[in-house]
Amino acid sequence: MSKSCLIVDDSKVIRKVARHILEALNYTVEEAADGREALDACRAKIPDVILLDWNMPVMSGIEFLRAIDSDPLASRPKIVFCTTENGTAHIRAAIDAGADEYIMKPFDRETLQTKLALVGLG
Repeated sequence: MSKSCLIVDDSKVIRKVARHILEALNYTVEEAADGREALDACRAKIPDVILLDWNMPVMSGIEFLRAIDSDPLASRPKIVFCTTENGTAHIRAAIDAGADEYIMKPFDRETLQTKLALVGLG
């Protein structure tokens, strides 16, 4: 059975690139353009992992992390924070807010595959 990933990013290009990589890794992929859409998607069907952007309209990645942790979901997906923000303060804030792993944009298949393995979905 394939694993599922929800790509949450306001950039259509990033979602397309990530989808291409994930589908090559045999993931079933869903997409959301912001945190609010992502929360609705998780309520409908919980993915194994979420690839989460930091800066988005409507609801940011950090706001999404806080929202999903207070939502009564049956299980919590692994969350890989995905952003251009590379300062250690940003990384710490993402991990403190509940992200399981952190990846820098732009990323490639090898990097993404390594991060997925680190969260137990390799």
